[in-house]
Amino acid sequence: MAKLEIIKIPDPILRVVSEPITQVDDATRRLADDMLETMYAAPGIGLAAIQVAVPKRLVVVDVGDEDAPAPLCLINPKIVHFGDTPNVHEEGCLSIPDVHVEIERPGSLTLQYIDRDGREQELEAEGLLATAIQHELDHLDGKLIIDYLSRLKRDIIVRRFRKQQRSVTTS
Repeated sequence: MAKLEIIKIPDPILRVVSEPITQVDDATRRLADDMLETMYAAPGIGLAAIQVAVPKRLVVVDVGDEDAPAPLCLINPKIVHFGDTPNVHEEGCLSIPDVHVEIERPGSLTLQYIDRDGREQELEAEGLLATAIQHELDHLDGKLIIDYLSRLKRDIIVRRFRKQQRSVTTS
């Protein structure tokens, strides 16, 4: 396994819509394992392949809850049903360090996906796991937590990261 570099804003790859995985093979499983190592080292509870510059529909999640299966490797995940009750969580993102945003999302969901062995699965999730899954699936569609903010707040955050990026490259 290898720890991968996590892409940070304002890198435009984070806005790319990820492509479906057509075959679950050793390379896919190796990527999932590398993503898990990267996520745990960060530390985080979820990571989408696009965050490590791989525009494929692959997500890993581990919310550290004994009621939730862990770790999850979700290939070509698709939400097929949302619960009716909303839930608000303060979300952070490994691609936007030190930024936290309160986001209201459905508190439960039903997810279809392919597991690391190539088998179709269905998962009922609620609470933090449902939130983490929705957050990571947003990444697969090029959406970030700052997109839930007003344009002004979003622009301030992006400008701050651009300024940090310039100071690193000129140092």
